[in-house]
Amino acid sequence: MSENWLAFKNKPQHLTSSISFKAISDDDMAFLSNLYTSTRWEEVLQAPWNDQQRKEFLHQQFKAQHQHYNTHYPKAEKLIIYKHQNNIGRIYIDRDETSICLIDVALLPEYKYQGIGTQLLKEVLHEAQSAKLKVMIHVENFNPAYIWYKKHGFVQVEDKGVYQYMEWYPE
Repeated sequence: MSENWLAFKNKPQHLTSSISFKAISDDDMAFLSNLYTSTRWEEVLQAPWNDQQRKEFLHQQFKAQHQHYNTHYPKAEKLIIYKHQNNIGRIYIDRDETSICLIDVALLPEYKYQGIGTQLLKEVLHEAQSAKLKVMIHVENFNPAYIWYKKHGFVQVEDKGVYQYMEWYPE
């Protein structure tokens, strides 16, 4: 893990002791593709495809997203979230001198709505507050997380069509 990820590297006080992180590797690609599929499955149910076609489409979409993140955020910290030695999600964060970009946070369905995402976000905001950095995110228009981010102090800065660009500012 990089030294930038001090909040998580030093076991954040808000997170339960069962949550850990590791840098992604090539060995994690199948898990990450399955995780991506789990976050998009409801959307592709509307397509007139069978389940195998849906899985193939989502796998292609995952590969495109993964390549995009690697191209546009080459220095980002890309971490697997695990609990009790089981992979449960991912968090990707990019940092510079003025901001923290929360690129992506995703959890497997069975780990959602347990407060894990909120704990992770609070750690990012705590780090940003301590360093006096803004936090930036892009949220899809239909994503329920848009309201969740607003609840945590993010403001919409720009409508980018499919995405809303949002920022959080330290006090």
